[in-house]
Amino acid sequence: MPAARELLLDAAYTALGTRPWHGVRMVDVAAAAGVSRQTLYNEFGSKDGLARALVRREAETFLTGVERSLADATAHGDADAGDCCAATAVWTLRAARANPLVRAVLTGCRGERLPVQAAPAVPAPRTPPSPMTARGAPTPAALMERVVNSTAGAAGRTARAPDPEPLRRACEAAVRMILSYVIAPGASDVEAAEEVADVVRALVGDGEG
Repeated sequence: MPAARELLLDAAYTALGTRPWHGVRMVDVAAAAGVSRQTLYNEFGSKDGLARALVRREAETFLTGVERSLADATAHGDADAGDCCAATAVWTLRAARANPLVRAVLTGCRGERLPVQAAPAVPAPRTPPSPMTARGAPTPAALMERVVNSTAGAAGRTARAPDPEPLRRACEAAVRMILSYVIAPGASDVEAAEEVADVVRALVGDGEG
């Protein structure tokens, strides 16, 4: 059985599907999770603490999906940087469409229904150790940094990996391009991913390696 913390986060996420965050009551979240309200406050301290934890969890789940997609893309040994960026694109577009918290953290656009922690206003340093801190929610810049690092890392391990610096620049350009598709979707996720892959291959050179 999941721990009380996960049950509470699941209940809070479910509640967001039916009402705006300002309408989500702590007593209702506790009841839906099957625990006492005191347990909820013991775990998160306040409604803001619950919001931060919920956003952190959804962001970490998204990042885990990025890593899994990259692992699948490179599993057969013939992938290149374009394939890695395409895998990141498909997962990111699907996750952002399915999960409003992920979309909010990626774009900085919270919307009226979501907690303010879903779109922090303070920019993160360029190379933070992690966008997930004990007290704060991830910023868009920090989450993007993690996605770039994961994608460039996977691409750098491919058989046709280009030099690290142009590869990193290409992956950062790819992630920024992916975010543009999150905001203004293309015809399909697959077509958007193919466009991203073509741009990356052009940036690093078709004859990688």
